[in-house]
Amino acid sequence: MTFKALRCALIVLLASASFAQLRTPAVAQQSGKIPRVGILSPEESETTPAFIAFRKGLQDLGYVEGKSVVLDFRLAKGHNEVLGNLAKELAQIPVDVIVAGGTTAVRAAAGATHQIPIIQGAGGDLVAAGLAASFARPGGNITGFTIRTDEPSGKRLELLKRAFPSITRVAVILDPTSVVTERQFRATERAAATLGIRLTKLPVSTPEELAALDAHALADADGFVVLPSAMFWNRRATIIALAASARKPAIYPEREYAEEGGLATYGANIPDTFRRAAGYVDRVLLGAKAGDLPIEEASKFDFLVNLRTARELGLSMSPNFLVGVGEVIE
Repeated sequence: MTFKALRCALIVLLASASFAQLRTPAVAQQSGKIPRVGILSPEESETTPAFIAFRKGLQDLGYVEGKSVVLDFRLAKGHNEVLGNLAKELAQIPVDVIVAGGTTAVRAAAGATHQIPIIQGAGGDLVAAGLAASFARPGGNITGFTIRTDEPSGKRLELLKRAFPSITRVAVILDPTSVVTERQFRATERAAATLGIRLTKLPVSTPEELAALDAHALADADGFVVLPSAMFWNRRATIIALAASARKPAIYPEREYAEEGGLATYGANIPDTFRRAAGYVDRVLLGAKAGDLPIEEASKFDFLVNLRTARELGLSMSPNFLVGVGEVIE
């Protein structure tokens, strides 16, 4: 190695060391232990796009998993009723901060601890749910990233009607165990009243109930809307197959549905909010109080249409609808 190359390598090494020192969490400085981040979610796998993005966010901040931070996953695998016990496990470890996937998980974590900081990676309105005092200053031990559920929920129905102007009856697949579902459905109802659409509720609480749905459940509907749910996201292949079997148009809340064969999606980019949540974890581990960190809203939304699926289902969409599409899958 030349002197010049050696000098450059030394500069990079020193810069990296300085950055690592800058990011040494307060808990590590005080006790010498590696900080632990608990992840509480209805999800099934540690390798979902949201968790991959969260890990990437930590890496970008200089954290090395297993060396400067430990991640403790507690995943409900679609069964929200076990979130409370999983939250208690994280509190008993104890972890230094909890990242919760969804408002239902935040509520479960809040029931397990009033001391450990809780950061919502993505979910509903924490203030409306009574979990925070205000967006600007949440107070307590809870903050994070929220998705205003009203506007996107109503917007999905509007987009479905724009794509297929003749529809008058729409089924809404929803998860009644989620604390934000009722607000989402009310927003969908308001849009339906404006659009002249009659809604039918299809409540699904467990993966087993979802698997039991068949095309007959949609027989009286011209199409259907899926409200956000981690359990639905985990089983999105089942819902996409249901739409194909019923040969009905459907619109979903996350981009992965369209990428994997769903007709259309409109909603917040969940991996993006989880990536941003890594920054809040960093700030908390460096000594900030969760209640002093403002609740932030999702800033990136996806609107995708899968034209290949439309052709396979024999569906013809309005040209006016396609003009506003953000991304088309051919």
